[in-house]
Amino acid sequence: MALPKLDIPTFTLELPSTQEEIKYRPFLVKEQKTLMILQESENKKDIMDGMISLVDGCTFGVLNVAQMPVFDFEYIFLKIRCKSVGETAELNVLCPDDEQTRVPVTINLDEIDVQVNEKHTNTIDISDKIKMVLRWPVVKDSLSLNYESSDNIVNHVMELTQKCVTEITDGDKIYNRSEMTESELNEFIDMLPPEVFEKIGDYFETMPKLVHVMNVKNPNTNKENEIIIQGLENFFG
Repeated sequence: MALPKLDIPTFTLELPSTQEEIKYRPFLVKEQKTLMILQESENKKDIMDGMISLVDGCTFGVLNVAQMPVFDFEYIFLKIRCKSVGETAELNVLCPDDEQTRVPVTINLDEIDVQVNEKHTNTIDISDKIKMVLRWPVVKDSLSLNYESSDNIVNHVMELTQKCVTEITDGDKIYNRSEMTESELNEFIDMLPPEVFEKIGDYFETMPKLVHVMNVKNPNTNKENEIIIQGLENFFG
């Protein structure tokens, strides 16, 4: 005997990067079970693979999830989670005034949005003539990062830079990424002066991201603290 089919609700959202409207649905039980297993995993690549599969399923397979900007991916996941589990999350935030006290807070996930820094630019000035153009990191870039060196911020920035370079210009001459070998590009990046490397770091730091700002009172010092929560991992631990 055939069992009745369930009507699964669908919702719409706008991708932050393009304002394109897409449809999505909540998690199903099988996907909820997958998430619970992922929460116990310490393998970051396995976690990303599972989240990509989940987002792909909940958006009906119409998106190239691996090639979308990371902040689009995080925004979609956040919206799916809101419709599936609830619009609030419980966190223990660290008060920066003493860097010891943690305070439990409840945040409304539906109020969180992708914020764009007005100073963000994808063109890095290396000299008066030479410039480097970067794209936003996509989900695929996160999958191929060397997680064994994840504690080394410099290595992370170096890896992301190599993946995100789209062109290098020298006056009127343009070198497209497709024309460079990996060794040529790595050598070029290795020879950059420290001040340029700082500009590259600023590029990744100021790119669009999920951000939520809140004020929390430290019960031990009675001081008000401004807490900035950003990035999907920090919203869900």
